[in-house]
Amino acid sequence: MPSNNNQPDNGNSETTSRRGASALRSWAGLVPGVMLCVAVTLVAMAIQHVEESQFAHPYVEALVIAILIGMAIRSVWTPSPRLQAGIAFSAKQLLEVAVMLLGASISFAALAASGAVLMGAIVATVVVSLGVTFGLGKLLGLSTKLSILVASGNSICGNSAIAAVAPVIGANGDDIASSISFTALLGVLMVLGLPLLIPLLQLTATQYGILAGLTVYAVPQVLAATVPAGLVSTQIGTLVKLVRVLMLGPLVVGLSLYAPRLNGAAGTAAVRKIGLFRLVPWFIIGFLGLATLRSLHLIPDMVVMPISRVAGVLTVVSMAALGLGVDVRILSHVGGRVTAAVTLSLLLLLAMSTALVMMLAV
Repeated sequence: MPSNNNQPDNGNSETTSRRGASALRSWAGLVPGVMLCVAVTLVAMAIQHVEESQFAHPYVEALVIAILIGMAIRSVWTPSPRLQAGIAFSAKQLLEVAVMLLGASISFAALAASGAVLMGAIVATVVVSLGVTFGLGKLLGLSTKLSILVASGNSICGNSAIAAVAPVIGANGDDIASSISFTALLGVLMVLGLPLLIPLLQLTATQYGILAGLTVYAVPQVLAATVPAGLVSTQIGTLVKLVRVLMLGPLVVGLSLYAPRLNGAAGTAAVRKIGLFRLVPWFIIGFLGLATLRSLHLIPDMVVMPISRVAGVLTVVSMAALGLGVDVRILSHVGGRVTAAVTLSLLLLLAMSTALVMMLAV
């Protein structure tokens, strides 16, 4: 009897041991690819640091630099299978963790503080821009997922929105690289050209701050575009940009509910069979949870900045991974159409925002 009782225990112990060893080997197999992505990230961050030291603000963020470096490497060298597992892990799982951590830096109180009229105008501008840009993308022959990425990037916060939306809709690396590359280029042109509208349209500091917050993609780029116009423009631009960024949460949640439908009728049928928590990805639930805790002041101010920095670094690592997985030849097939969609969308956003600041008469 004792031997019979011990035998299952030995079997279970051996099975557990084998599973543990297998899991350890799987994790160890990710290390080379992840370290390659980290190396690209360090180079990209170093380049951004040089930009900051020379120009005070980075005109091209490390996120963009990382994906461009990755694409350049991929165009002359194909990573071995030993590296590909870690690269794929960095592109997906690390990006999902980064999106979740972003919630810790967002407080819903910013919505109330911005004022009802301005907040409504920002929300309306973002919604209209999302719808029209998506329609333009489809009209120009872009895929549904690529159209969503372009619309999200142009309407909300450029590369960060694209990076956040991509894992939710299951976009591939080629679509992400296409949307980020052209969006990033026009983002830099906006920073350089937008101040020219101040004398041309005789904008006040407040009007220009609102215009910059509504049209410029990234927060650092808003600073770069508004600092020359004065402190008031910088403060207003940052506030408007923050409210615009907060639109990313509802967008991502909505897209997570819509994502199964991108797979056709089978996906739609599956939606009806499963509950809300199966539809919303774990990292979106985490994002909303952290944002709620932050709004309730349960996340101390002293830890917000470190969490945000970790999220930023993980996002850059993920973009490096995406670049390393992109076949540059794919971009040549969609480049012209993506450029047209992004440019037309940006012109529309600029026109709407200009009309808005004129009507507000601030």
